[in-house]
Amino acid sequence: MSRLTGAGEQRGAEVIDEHGDTVPLPVVPSGGDPEKLDYHPGKSRAVAPILKKVALGLAVCLVAGAGYAGLQYIANAPAGPNTRGSHQPVSTPSADQAQAGVQRAVAGEAVLQKMADAVATDHRSEFLNTIDPNSTAFQATARMIFGNLSTLPLGTFQLRYVSEDASGLTPDRKLELGGTQAWLAQVEVSWQLSGFDVTPARETLPVTFVTRDGKTYAASFSERFAAGQRRPVWALGPLEMAKGKRSLVIGLGSATDAKSYVPVADKAVESVSKVWGKKWRQKVIVYLPARQAQMEGILGAQPNTYTQIAAVTMAELDQPAANAPVRIVANPKLFEELGKQGRRIVLTHETTHVASNATASPVPLWLAEGFADYVAFTAVPVQDDSAAKELFKAVRAGKVPATLPTPEAFAASAADLPQAYESAWLANRLIAEREGQDKLVAFYRAVDRSGSTTGLADAFKSVLGMTEAEFVAQWQKYLKRLAGA
Repeated sequence: MSRLTGAGEQRGAEVIDEHGDTVPLPVVPSGGDPEKLDYHPGKSRAVAPILKKVALGLAVCLVAGAGYAGLQYIANAPAGPNTRGSHQPVSTPSADQAQAGVQRAVAGEAVLQKMADAVATDHRSEFLNTIDPNSTAFQATARMIFGNLSTLPLGTFQLRYVSEDASGLTPDRKLELGGTQAWLAQVEVSWQLSGFDVTPARETLPVTFVTRDGKTYAASFSERFAAGQRRPVWALGPLEMAKGKRSLVIGLGSATDAKSYVPVADKAVESVSKVWGKKWRQKVIVYLPARQAQMEGILGAQPNTYTQIAAVTMAELDQPAANAPVRIVANPKLFEELGKQGRRIVLTHETTHVASNATASPVPLWLAEGFADYVAFTAVPVQDDSAAKELFKAVRAGKVPATLPTPEAFAASAADLPQAYESAWLANRLIAEREGQDKLVAFYRAVDRSGSTTGLADAFKSVLGMTEAEFVAQWQKYLKRLAGA
């Protein structure tokens, strides 16, 4: 996260909340239209005011953890606006019902396998043959999705039938679909971007199937998203892609926008490597949504969650891991307003999170966020009085922080959010000034490697030769001196 753009860091896995009446069925081994996203554009502010905000450190960036924790069957989970909100009792299926469920799973898996094979062979007509001929709107969506998947440098693409959602389709929806049977299933989709991902990205999609005239088709990819369930970027709209030496920028807008971010992202990788070192993949993937709602769809967030956040670093994997596929997701409105300097600061900050494995690291937020700011402001210097304005104002008023920022201080709703980032940045810079930049990196790495609850305390002793309390005392004096208090 970076205070240049506003937010709190989410680590670990987020649970996809599904209705408790989701009935898991035997999984067959594998070899709708996109949800309409409401967007109300506001007036764009001039570049100069936003640059001033950047200098003041008023914006914050977010590190998001892995987007979901696999399929968690949780009762009373909130669903989309067109689904029932109350939990329905689940009756034990009869042998005939269970057998019918298995048959649906086999039929659904066969459709998914044909889809995956068509993507692998770049066979558009075969892909479209799996789409319900009566679902005309979804046919257009399917053409867009296939085009997007053809654009991406896919190394692997797989679809796996996971379970049937017994109450996923309302009677009216089933009647609308027609056919001999129609049902909703949760499907795991995984894809790997060649040259960038070590492991595949994974998400779940609610896929609607319908059988008519003895043949089963896919009829929607967006029937019933549960709260917190993410949407794959390639299902949200037409993609434009631009590739650099160290970056891949995937935009849900014009190619010109994507291309303009490539040199900034490439430069961010270089800047991070100068501080962190070169023992990381030194590559980044940036998602550029065209609308705020698309950003929220990618992140599985509630509307308006990220209105003050310019970028989010997230892992597209079910569990946090060192080799998780990590994406930087930009806030379209704020990124447009930031200007060249602000974009570079934000992308350098977020790229630091990518390099340091922040989405799965045990380091405390003050260290993760402060270190990312340290790297960003080393690459793009900003005057202290501007970058730490809110903190200095508090210190001059006698409100010197008693402790290093807590995790709660980095929440998006925290009243003193700018001060948390400013405090964390200056704590990291103090270490670099007193002990040297290499010691700061060694300190971060020591905390990151530790699997112990005493990892931070141990690193203070072994790397810095002091206790946390001793460091805090030095840091408080440092803040007073910088603020002129």
